[in-house]
Amino acid sequence: MKKTRVLYVSQEITPFLPKSELSEVSRNLPQGIHEKGKEIRVFMPKYGSINERRHQLHEVIRLSGMNLVVDDTDHPLIIKVASIPTARMQVYFIDNEDFFQRKAVLEDKSGNFFEDNDERSIFFCRGVLETVRKLGWAPDIIHCHGWFTSLLPLYVKKFYNDDPHFADSKVVFSAYEDDFEGSLDKNLIKKLKFDGFRDEDIADVKDPNFLNLSNLAFKFSDGIVEGSEELPDGIKSSIENLKDTPTLKYCEPSSCVKTYSEFYDKIVEENSVLVE
Repeated sequence: MKKTRVLYVSQEITPFLPKSELSEVSRNLPQGIHEKGKEIRVFMPKYGSINERRHQLHEVIRLSGMNLVVDDTDHPLIIKVASIPTARMQVYFIDNEDFFQRKAVLEDKSGNFFEDNDERSIFFCRGVLETVRKLGWAPDIIHCHGWFTSLLPLYVKKFYNDDPHFADSKVVFSAYEDDFEGSLDKNLIKKLKFDGFRDEDIADVKDPNFLNLSNLAFKFSDGIVEGSEELPDGIKSSIENLKDTPTLKYCEPSSCVKTYSEFYDKIVEENSVLVE
């Protein structure tokens, strides 16, 4: 029997970034799911604040070398990898000099969001999917963690939907208490149109704030996880309004790996029934 393949895509993972609810879930859940017998791949951005020498990152030459176009501009895609020895787990990193060399994560020294966080998110999401294609690895489940991955469900369902690597992939999105104030670049919708998305698909992000980005992710996901016990205003009600989308209520991942594994199985099985 073929092992279920789970692709984890996260905006932060410890020990490469400081501990947080999101980074610890993204570190421990893949290990637990792997120990349950599923096959995993794990991706995150290679922010400039990550110490490559300390964590022994190295470039994967065979996966690097392609260019991704974001808003009509070419950006080289560089793939790096590192291991978490205690977990026997590899993490792939999406890197690019324009987007990820600055010595920070999502904010400058004054706590202001970088103006190009929208383009960084597009590049990251597309970079993950292009790398998975190059690996020749077709995931059954793609589990997204953090708002920085909120465009990925859209890309899977509307951009890569005809690609055999993702044609049968089911997307799960975890909502966390990682709210941010204000909005991303108001031109995000124009940049998404450049990739061919229709107005009706991306209408949610005419104002790309945290709630609207989350709603866009929910719209194109096959399963939703309440990743935090307390969720920001509007997120909880948005999830409750998703009548036909399977939802996993908050459950401490360290003690609920079996629950997560069964949730993945349920979504994959539902897809198999629909195919039959």
